[in-house]
Amino acid sequence: QVQLVESGGGLVQPGGSLRLSCAASGTILSIYAMGWYRQAPGKQREWVATSPSGGDTNYADSVKGRFTISRDYAKNTVYLQMNGLKPEDTAIYYCNVFSSTTATPSRRRTFWGQGTQVTVSS
Repeated sequence: QVQLVESGGGLVQPGGSLRLSCAASGTILSIYAMGWYRQAPGKQREWVATSPSGGDTNYADSVKGRFTISRDYAKNTVYLQMNGLKPEDTAIYYCNVFSSTTATPSRRRTFWGQGTQVTVSS
């Protein structure tokens, strides 16, 4: 199985910055992509950004130009640098990984972290 541990959430003021981290561990064989989702109160989970392994990054329109996703491949870690934060960015942010495992090498599955709270308020 695969576990994801997230950190970096907290309370920030509008216009401020925050950097989220997420490290994957467990019976990982190959990682094909890592990414971030978020869920605000009363809303469905929303895709934020994805970093395909060895490929170009992708962003939701709502965060484009403000957020940056990056990877440390050696550490199986994904980051989300959030700048110019707005109150509407307030949500629980979830890390995910699209990977194969040693148990089922031919099967690619998505695993999720527990989420970290980001609150943007003055």
